[in-house]
Amino acid sequence: MQGASRSALAESRGVLSQVLDQDSDRGRLGEELLQVANLVGGNAVLRRALADPSREGGEKAELANRLLAGKVSEPAQRIAATIASQRWASEADLSATLEAFGVESFLAQAEAEGRLSQVEDELFRFGRIVDGTGELRSALTDRRAPADSKAQVVHRLLDGRSAPETVRLAELAATHRSTRFDHAIDGYLSIAARRQEQLTATITTAVPLSGQHRERLTSALGQQYGRAVRINEVVDPTVVGGIRVAIGDEVIDGTILSRLDEARRKMIS
Repeated sequence: MQGASRSALAESRGVLSQVLDQDSDRGRLGEELLQVANLVGGNAVLRRALADPSREGGEKAELANRLLAGKVSEPAQRIAATIASQRWASEADLSATLEAFGVESFLAQAEAEGRLSQVEDELFRFGRIVDGTGELRSALTDRRAPADSKAQVVHRLLDGRSAPETVRLAELAATHRSTRFDHAIDGYLSIAARRQEQLTATITTAVPLSGQHRERLTSALGQQYGRAVRINEVVDPTVVGGIRVAIGDEVIDGTILSRLDEARRKMIS
């Protein structure tokens, strides 16, 4: 996000935090914010009106209030009106914030129930399963497939086996109108990590890490970055040996495969 949107996001997040800190139905809040995000995302005229930088914030908030009164709860309406009142660098940033706040509300519900780490782990593992299974990947990423059929696939695989927040967010990722499934899952995992005030490192190795190696790596990364680090482990025999660490946009690739590729490039250069 550009500067204007970053400021708008910070202001809006303050209201979201206030609502989530209250003893509210966070799951319902999440559904309502996603409902508003779908409404705004699917209506170009409304989206332009709410993101128009030439209009006063109070005017845009009033428009959101008139539109949502009686259709969503007071907390959801207050959050949406606050978002609308801000100055955004783009229409897309406004829509994305509504959706992200809906996702965060589901994760806050999981956190309140003591299962946020479980949801984070289940989303990561489901994402890896989809990525590694051609038939399943096609079923959930084919843009021509109806959203209902994708949702049915998710529920058939996860209902009764995963936390309810995992099921809902996996369904959201599979049926998203504009974001790829894997990118959506990565976004949800980033929100979960932020709620736990930790970084998430994806570790790729040829064989599973032992418990001792996992603890040492977690400790070393935590000391390096000055924050708690959660490890998501990927076993990929094609890397041959060594380890690849990815944290956000930073990748530390110490695998044998990467060294061989580097040596090959040098030989032909």
